[in-house]
Amino acid sequence: MKVYWTETAVENFSAIYTYIAQTSPQYAVRIVDRITRRSEQITNFPLSGRIVSEFETEQIREVIEGSYRIIY
Repeated sequence: MKVYWTETAVENFSAIYTYIAQTSPQYAVRIVDRITRRSEQITNFPLSGRIVSEFETEQIREVIEGSYRIIY
């Protein structure tokens, strides 16, 4: 599977970094790295996430990284 980031996802990702970097640039980099690694997990194991209950379809899944929900 190939992961494509939507424009909204990229904006949210940037906002997460910017917000955290205000108090801890080092932690912001770590969070960005962790979320990026999760997208690599999705590439290699597309069924590793759980089904998103709001959509009730097996094609829409999510993984959790810290307090962030990554829906794909």
